Amino acid sequence: MTQTENRIVRLYGQDDLRVETEPTAQPGPGQVRVSVLAGGICGSDLHYWLEGGIGTIRVREPIILGHEAAGRIEALGASVTGLEVGQLVAMNPSHPCGVCDFCQQGLTIHCTAMKFKGSAMYLPHQQGMFRDLMVIDAAQCHVLPDGTDPGAAACAEPLAVCLHAANRGESVAGSLAGKVVLVTGAGPIGALCVAVARARGAAEIVVTDIQDTTLAVALRMGADHAVNTLKTPDGLAPWQAGKGRADLVFECSAAAPAIRDAITCLRPRGTMVQVGVAGPTPMPLNVMVGKEILFIGSQRFDAEFADAVALIGSGRIDPRPMITGTYPVTEALDAFDAARDRARAVKVQISFAGA
Repeated sequence: MTQTENRIVRLYGQDDLRVETEPTAQPGPGQVRVSVLAGGICGSDLHYWLEGGIGTIRVREPIILGHEAAGRIEALGASVTGLEVGQLVAMNPSHPCGVCDFCQQGLTIHCTAMKFKGSAMYLPHQQGMFRDLMVIDAAQCHVLPDGTDPGAAACAEPLAVCLHAANRGESVAGSLAGKVVLVTGAGPIGALCVAVARARGAAEIVVTDIQDTTLAVALRMGADHAVNTLKTPDGLAPWQAGKGRADLVFECSAAAPAIRDAITCLRPRGTMVQVGVAGPTPMPLNVMVGKEILFIGSQRFDAEFADAVALIGSGRIDPRPMITGTYPVTEALDAFDAARDRARAVKVQISFAGA
């Protein structure tokens, strides 16, 4: 790569992912240019590639994928202060408009004109972070200490999702400290919800999945018990006893069987935080009503991105055990192939450093 070239991972439509080059852009006022080092493949990236979209959101024009990334500042635009060339930064993909009704109410997470990197929700699509050099607003860059692993730094975005979920749960259920927490689904979000629950003092953390590989990672991230519900259908019996023992559930799978397990394990007036999303999903409303379950939705994040960066930078949460594969950008398609195989992958990242 030369300074006038920029390798990108661009999707043209379902099953049409290409590594290309395009001219390198210059940072404008208030912007920086980041030399990307690591970018994580998210479930939404996989849906775009495998299905051409997510539900009603369709890829209607070529889009550079990726919204989990970190790198080093390579150039500063005019009027940028507080940042320096060479600093390692995690890049926040969210850019709310600041003027819509929700933004004015302090609910920027629900901005009606949100610009989210790597999203096909609107036209033109918001181009993402899978590229050698990324021009982005300086305000979206969060500095990490020297010595922080770039792969760990790139996990700030999914960790922010989990911190927001925890904040949503604690807003109605109180502190996680001393509580019994169940996490259903041990993908990247589930693994990080385990880490957040551990960091916040949960007394007991149980995680479920149907893959031993992901469960092993969740144990390394801080879970006390891992239950493969496919191999051990009665494995949750200790937490289903009586009317249920779990105080709070992070439901990260959006799978109907996992949701049923979550409800059976929750004690009366327990809290279920729904983090995983899918299409229309049946839920046992009769049991939820009978047990007076508190159901809380959680999507994306807001100020939690800065909190995630601080936790990773300080080492209080180490996401590296969940990074199960790293591929050079020249092998981006292989990286996507690996990421969709839940039998062997949790978080797969693409490396741009010297690739």
